[in-house]
Amino acid sequence: MTQDRVLIFDTTLRDGEQSPGATMNHAEKLELAEMLDDMGVDIIEAGFPIASEGDFNAVREVAKRSKNSVICGLARANIKDIDRCAEAVQHAAQPRIHTFIGTSPLHRAIPNLNKNEMADRIYETVTHARNLCDNVQWSPMDATRTEYDYLCRVIEIAIKAGASTINIPDTVGYTAPRESAELIAKLIKDIPGATDVIFATHCHNDLGYGDGQLTCCS
Repeated sequence: MTQDRVLIFDTTLRDGEQSPGATMNHAEKLELAEMLDDMGVDIIEAGFPIASEGDFNAVREVAKRSKNSVICGLARANIKDIDRCAEAVQHAAQPRIHTFIGTSPLHRAIPNLNKNEMADRIYETVTHARNLCDNVQWSPMDATRTEYDYLCRVIEIAIKAGASTINIPDTVGYTAPRESAELIAKLIKDIPGATDVIFATHCHNDLGYGDGQLTCCS
């Protein structure tokens, strides 16, 4: 690419279903995915394949039917999740695995991992995803409440392990839009290899700032 551009990452089929009353059946998911694909949405996050047999089947069918969009599945940072995700998206013309782990102090406490153990987990799982799929997106969940030095460390690890998109989620709506923009700009400036990958942002509306995800290619 010769210039920066914005890529649209639509997560309606996955994150959208977490809204009360927003659940879609299989046929509705396929219909919406076809509309998004026809509209030219760059990346469609079609679901969370490990979550249920229904989610797996929906992601797999969306992947088979897609014509234009990258089809992405979500996976936690473990081998079983990633393998299931790879299986679901494998028939897409442009498949992607999106794997994530919570990196803030509160989220590190959930799997009871210290910083070094989590760093090792990130390298292992991103490497595994990259061995299964050329297109890997990685997210440090609750990035905006993660210690800056540690956030830089784990992003650098993910890039070295093969992630081609780094997503910076404001998981609980903690950060104002300008603060998120400043954080991402600083990360790109400070992390070795950051200018060679795509940076994305995933925002929440907990404090009334707006909701959605954009992917910025540089």
